[in-house]
Amino acid sequence: MGIRMLAILAALLVLAPVVLLLGLSLASRRPSGLGPRDGRLSDCPATPNCVSSSAGDPEHRVDPLPYQGEASAAVEAIAAALSGEPRTRIVTRDDGYLHAEATSRLFRFVDDVEFLADPAAGVIHVRSASRVGRSDLGVNRRRVERIRQALARRAAGAGPDRGPRPCPSS
Repeated sequence: MGIRMLAILAALLVLAPVVLLLGLSLASRRPSGLGPRDGRLSDCPATPNCVSSSAGDPEHRVDPLPYQGEASAAVEAIAAALSGEPRTRIVTRDDGYLHAEATSRLFRFVDDVEFLADPAAGVIHVRSASRVGRSDLGVNRRRVERIRQALARRAAGAGPDRGPRPCPSS
């Protein structure tokens, strides 16, 4: 095998995974199971690329986001926190529900991030899931925790009319 053939083979070995990942990114579609169903968000799939406050297993479980005050103010505070997340856009915002799409920088993978107010419990349930692949390398969990921190910072400086406050236990 000549040097030129080895160079072509090496280029193909490098480019093939990149093309495959880009193809997966372009082929991903918005899942049909998004949005509240019977007052809750969809369950996570068995793959580790999803976190949810409704999940029972530790691999997928994150705590819900506590709030005091009006649910609509809490959802607005979440929308404000999402505005600080790069490559994230709000797709749906209804009273008590918010759906955003977060796009990865390199391969443009899309994650669906959902929030659903539970006024009786004083929490916002959250679900963040990758559309494709198996592992997200912890991206969805870190995103939820950044949003939790942004809400806590906002609440610490919030006056009575400037957003939800964290529950005393948080």
